[in-house]
Amino acid sequence: MIVNRSERSLGDLFGDLSSETSNLVRQEVALAKTELMEKATQVGRDVGLLAAGGLVAYAGFLAVLAAVIIALAIVMPWWLAALLVGLVVIGVGYFLVQKGLDGLKHEDLAPRQTLDTLKENLEWAKQQTR
Repeated sequence: MIVNRSERSLGDLFGDLSSETSNLVRQEVALAKTELMEKATQVGRDVGLLAAGGLVAYAGFLAVLAAVIIALAIVMPWWLAALLVGLVVIGVGYFLVQKGLDGLKHEDLAPRQTLDTLKENLEWAKQQTR
């Protein structure tokens, strides 16, 4: 026998609402996991590229620094040439670290899509219980 939706009892309707709400929550959790994994993968890839590029550039940078120290040693003592180059390198390194930290602070890691759909679902559930 097929029961018309308008003939269903209040208990059946609340049972359906409970079941659908439970299913909705499971789907939202799955969406949040997927969204966070995508963001984590992107950040991880970017950090990996940053590290690899930094290591390669570091090797070349050390060779250039050695050449600069040798060139400066022509007109000043070796220790003074190394000290001046070291101080300049520390200053540049500090600037780069600060710039990188500022970039990471602006990365939005919150699962925005999930939060938006949770708000929509809350409004939907409120409307269903009126």
